[in-house]
Amino acid sequence: MKVDELRVLEADELGMRLRSARRELYELRFKHAVGQLENSSQISKARHDIARIMTVLRERDFGIAPAQEEFTSPLAGEVAASAAGVEEEPPEAVEAEVAKPKRGRGRARAGRTTEQAKEEAE
Repeated sequence: MKVDELRVLEADELGMRLRSARRELYELRFKHAVGQLENSSQISKARHDIARIMTVLRERDFGIAPAQEEFTSPLAGEVAASAAGVEEEPPEAVEAEVAKPKRGRGRARAGRTTEQAKEEAE
């Protein structure tokens, strides 16, 4: 079961799949306890399926929709900009504008009060 398949389903269908996946997990655990389960990796697959379904449901609760972007080439933006007559700044100029903030010392050194640190800074 893939996440893309789950995202197109309705909420009630997801609820039914969640119940069936939990039931399957219960049966697999029971078979494992009794010793009738031949392939124990089925348990982890069932758990992953449950997690996928619950993730899709929670995404819908929060209103999160995955970005469905079409593939575009990195040059497509440059071609569109040149067609519109807009010139972009070279990457070096853009990087020069963004300056990193300087890192301070954080707290004063041990044994000094803030007044002493201010006096030394003056």
